[in-house]
Amino acid sequence: MSEPRCSEWSPLKEGVFRGVWVYLEVVDGEIHEASLQLLSKAREVADILETYVGGVLIGSGVSHLAETAWEYGVDKVFLVDDERLEKYSPPLYGYVVSELCREYRPEGLLVAGTLRGRELAPNIANNLKTGITADLTMVSVDKETRDIILIRPPFGAYMLAHIKTRWGKPVMGSVRPNVFPMPEREPGRKGELVEYSLGELPSYGVELLETRRIEKAEEIPIEKARVIVAGGKGLGSKEGFKLLEELANLLGGVVGGSRKAVDAGWISHDRQIGQTGKTVKPDLYIAVGISGAAQHIFGIREAKIIVAINIDRYAPIFENADYGIVGDYREVIPLLIEEIKRVRMELR
Repeated sequence: MSEPRCSEWSPLKEGVFRGVWVYLEVVDGEIHEASLQLLSKAREVADILETYVGGVLIGSGVSHLAETAWEYGVDKVFLVDDERLEKYSPPLYGYVVSELCREYRPEGLLVAGTLRGRELAPNIANNLKTGITADLTMVSVDKETRDIILIRPPFGAYMLAHIKTRWGKPVMGSVRPNVFPMPEREPGRKGELVEYSLGELPSYGVELLETRRIEKAEEIPIEKARVIVAGGKGLGSKEGFKLLEELANLLGGVVGGSRKAVDAGWISHDRQIGQTGKTVKPDLYIAVGISGAAQHIFGIREAKIIVAINIDRYAPIFENADYGIVGDYREVIPLLIEEIKRVRMELR
């Protein structure tokens, strides 16, 4: 059986394209925060292009979320509310978004780089035969040509690549969560609702039966943590993370790690911070035994205060830290824990 295709297979080259769209991922009945973050950049780009911000909202029983989309800055919500979309399927959802793009022809489409977004975006791009850029850190516009420029850090984050899609529309990119700030919510703000009805849907021979979220309920997601204590190769072993956990618990935070710590098997990949891990923006980030390679710094750029603890006084991490402590973490952290406890006792 041949693979199902969209109604048109050629790239969208001809005609007028208008609008900067954001795919609004729905999880547990709410629009994912990572999708809402993209609306701040979509608004900036749309204003330069003198066009509108569109929000793609698809699923079953999702029409009420149009109110949320408008309040966060969407001008037009493109809604496909169909009971056949109750269960998420990358090729099926990709087909639906592609059909919307063919009908309404946006200039750009941004997708949050969540686990779901990373698999959905390539499906859409393949259907439309357009280019796609992953892990964006910035989006700009060439005002002379109206080209949307997608910017990402290749080669270990030592430089920035400015990418133009020279053929095919819309210009597509996936953006890592927490790169752009949340737009300010405007309660009561209204916009336009464009409802799209689906005809017969293709069958892909694959059905999602059940989705299970494996997550410790008591743990704060590292992307939302206000305090993070992270360890690197300088800890020397997995045992070192026990000391970091004690400090993190005392501060009401969570433990993270560098890529080298993850590769060594000392901490799980879902706690990895950096270019190939998570991007975080805590109030306090304590880097312990982390050298501070560019890849790691990329993931902590939005941290308000960075404290570095390293035995190597020449470690690059100190160049990016607000406070630095040169010393063995096995001596420094117990002293920090003791001092924090002492101060808390005095304040009681």
